Amino acid sequence: MNTFKRYTITAALPYANGPLHIGHIAGAYLPADTYVRFLRLRGEDVVFICGSDEHGVAITIGSKKEGATPRQFVDKYHQLMKKAFQDFDISFDIYSRTSNPVHYETAQEFFTTIYNKGLLNEETSDQYYDEQEGIFLADRYIIGTCPNCGHPNAYGDQCEKCGTSLSPRQLINPRSTVSGKTPVLRPTKHWYFPLDKFENWLKEWLIEGHKNDWKTNVYGQCKSWLDQGLQPRSITRDLEWGIPVPLPEGKGKVLYVWFDAPIGYISATKELRPNDWQKYWKDPETRLIHFIGKDNIVFHCIIFPSMLKATGDFILPDNVPANEFLNLEGDKISTSRNHAVWLHEYLEDFPGRRDELRYVLNSIAPETKDADFTWKDYQQKVNSELVSILGNFVNRVMVLTWKYFEGKVPSEHELPGTDDRRTKILAVYHQAHADLNVSVNEMIQALQGFRFREAQFQMMNMARIGNKFLAETEPWKLAKEDMEAVGSILNYALTIVGNIGMACEPFLPEAAASIRRQLNAEALRESWKKFWHKEELIQAVPQYHQLGKPELLYKNVEDSEIEKQVEKLKKPKMEVIASENPVKPLKPEIVYDDFAKLDIRVGTVLTAERMEKSDKLLKLTVDTGIDKRTVLSGIAKHYTPEEITGKQVTLIVNLAPRKMMGIESQGMILMAEDRDGKLKLVLPSDEVKPGSTVS
Repeated sequence: MNTFKRYTITAALPYANGPLHIGHIAGAYLPADTYVRFLRLRGEDVVFICGSDEHGVAITIGSKKEGATPRQFVDKYHQLMKKAFQDFDISFDIYSRTSNPVHYETAQEFFTTIYNKGLLNEETSDQYYDEQEGIFLADRYIIGTCPNCGHPNAYGDQCEKCGTSLSPRQLINPRSTVSGKTPVLRPTKHWYFPLDKFENWLKEWLIEGHKNDWKTNVYGQCKSWLDQGLQPRSITRDLEWGIPVPLPEGKGKVLYVWFDAPIGYISATKELRPNDWQKYWKDPETRLIHFIGKDNIVFHCIIFPSMLKATGDFILPDNVPANEFLNLEGDKISTSRNHAVWLHEYLEDFPGRRDELRYVLNSIAPETKDADFTWKDYQQKVNSELVSILGNFVNRVMVLTWKYFEGKVPSEHELPGTDDRRTKILAVYHQAHADLNVSVNEMIQALQGFRFREAQFQMMNMARIGNKFLAETEPWKLAKEDMEAVGSILNYALTIVGNIGMACEPFLPEAAASIRRQLNAEALRESWKKFWHKEELIQAVPQYHQLGKPELLYKNVEDSEIEKQVEKLKKPKMEVIASENPVKPLKPEIVYDDFAKLDIRVGTVLTAERMEKSDKLLKLTVDTGIDKRTVLSGIAKHYTPEEITGKQVTLIVNLAPRKMMGIESQGMILMAEDRDGKLKLVLPSDEVKPGSTVS
């Protein structure tokens, strides 16, 4: 590794509006924790920083929905997330929060420093305002019809159906997601960070400086942003909850959450190390690494570095090994649909089985592309790998040592090649030793390169090699005639167990602790750390050392446990499908004679035009086969006049005429509503003559 004196490791600040799920863990916190544990084992000076992100309009909206104040709302979720991290043994040096006084002070200092340098622009612009709620709306809290594809629920920043990037004023019929009302435009003044002025510097620092050492998914997203050109970004918002803008004219305005949140890394470090925090953020010999998910790449690779550069004396991130997304059972994780595996629920349903989830998530880590978690795969990996490979090897070695040597490490006898059997054992030993050293070296190289999936594979490969060593030497068959050979075999097998115990520490801390107990080696742990510097096997336990009692590292996951989790996912999914596709209750029962009174026919639309002063009605001239009549239909948001002209429609022709907007409508067009709220024509499967009856 390089010669940095210390490391500042950050994991993305989770937003305090809900609990943690496995997508969060796989994306940022598990890889960060794995890397930090590795650094500590090497004796590095490292601080591991995280905390709750507690500001923004989503907090104010969430608190209103729960009938709480913003402070009560963030207190609830901060404590829930903090406890989940602790229970899962994510080893932060500090888990802080952005509502702490030290963070307010630090964020305001950042703003003031940049402001005093004359870098900020003041602009007054029209923004959407929800009159009922009395708030300006962030882009994500405005929905309307997409001008590109017609999707009725496109967001103010992007249509999720067609992917088009939007601005709120491009939406047709915009409405507030908070109140459901149509927002109005109001002028408001804000301060803008001139991101465009840092574009050339970013291209040199990022595009040229990190094209060879940053992950391709991270580098590619950053390059795409820079190729499109950067624009100034507002760093203030009209809100009551948040960090006040530290200017006399900033009353009623707060720092935008995207500006204040990453500063939380710095304020948390101040809280942790008040006397020497600066060496972790301002000393060029400190390596700064951000662990995040791909939705935060732009903020950590373009915006936050520009903010650090603007202040003039902070170090910049040396790497940002962002992960892609984790899906669940073939579908996106969705908090709104409750399609998620919540971390706190997992810990309740599988007590004492943190390692199992760490192992499975590391094995499918979405390092360069999205990955998929399934409960069947979880069961398979636990049972066939953790139990059958790692747990089986350790247990066999411990049980055999207790059986033949009363739990004491046997003597390390040399095995002279006096017969074919011993010659074969020596060959197996030398091959195992060479293979193990390759795995150790490749594991450490992978950890250094943030390839945690590969690193964990090499750790598990050590147990595979150990099992192969036992299978080929068969010490249980030698016990009656050559205990010297048995002792040599088990001595080396215990060396493998000890080295596996060391290799487990970044990935499976519970297994590592169990192996130390079984080897009675807690006092030897410090000397073991040379393993991480030698990058090859070491003698883990001395001969004649008294071992602890054997323990089972893992147990099988039963089918019933998996079925319970799968059913848990199905229930909310079915509830959401029902809510997204509401089936209206049956109307009161009628008899056939009631239905027979309806005269339903197929007609052809001859002409169509929009009604003035109405955004819903189309005026249609329909050939019913018995006459040509005028029908007003509320389908203007779903069909243009050009689309409906010439189409066949189904209509009730004996409905009493009804006057609307001064025009008499002589019938009703029959429509069906799909899951997106879009109306579809009800038509026969094949074209028929106008006037054909429906019966």
